[in-house]
Amino acid sequence: MVTALKEITIAHSPDSDDAFMFFGLAAQKVETYGVKVNQVLKDIQSLNIDAQNGVYEVSAISFAAYPAVADRYALMPCGASMGQKYGPMVVASRPMSLSDLPEVKLAIPGMQTTAYLALRLLEPKLNVVVIPFNQILEAVRDGKVDAGLIIHEGQLTYAESGLKKIVDLGEWWHEQTGLPLPLGGNIVRKDLGEDLIKKSTRMLQDSIRYALSHRQEALDYALKYARGLKNEQADKFVGMYVNELTVDYGESGRKALLKLFEMAYEKGVIGNKFTPEFVSF
Repeated sequence: MVTALKEITIAHSPDSDDAFMFFGLAAQKVETYGVKVNQVLKDIQSLNIDAQNGVYEVSAISFAAYPAVADRYALMPCGASMGQKYGPMVVASRPMSLSDLPEVKLAIPGMQTTAYLALRLLEPKLNVVVIPFNQILEAVRDGKVDAGLIIHEGQLTYAESGLKKIVDLGEWWHEQTGLPLPLGGNIVRKDLGEDLIKKSTRMLQDSIRYALSHRQEALDYALKYARGLKNEQADKFVGMYVNELTVDYGESGRKALLKLFEMAYEKGVIGNKFTPEFVSF
């Protein structure tokens, strides 16, 4: 009896760190166990929405959006992006203090992003407008908004636009908890069944390990998604978000994610207590 070829789609952001992480799969450098793997690239806010509808078998997701889809998706223990004393930033064209934030018009990359969740833990009273993440620096620079919450490569390039850092949420989080700031992870649809869930998880972890052990090869691929970053900047950015915590959350990563949801519940940012559960493979 011939088993039908399985096929899954993995969805992730069109960013250099995600591209680096998924290079092993994209370049067919890792074992896929007879499973055909497709890749779809979308911004993280779109992926958060798609996950609510179970669109993709495997997807990147903001941790802030995960509790809403936990009935449908399991959390992989690999593929996380965590800021170790760094993370999303609020920037502005003029100096301002944290106490000014409730009074200004602030651009954010999405209501379901973990960057926005973390900022609400710091300051819950905000006047926000949603702008695509790759347009926020320009909106702040051009005066369309007073300040912006930036993610991805903007963390390295904001000063080139003449903008000033108001707060780095990764630094703030570490001061509060001593832990890395969990931003996003990867999820797998539960209806795939235990065997395919484990294979999919193993594929992703193998892809991350391949990229880390073939760094320049993977970085050359990731540069196509670096949105103007120089090679040195792209290498730094990838290193910030693809590292040992990406291979496996480890104790500190799991503690950090639990702490994020605990604080969000305690401060009333989310309505229910939530304990993340991970795929075992």
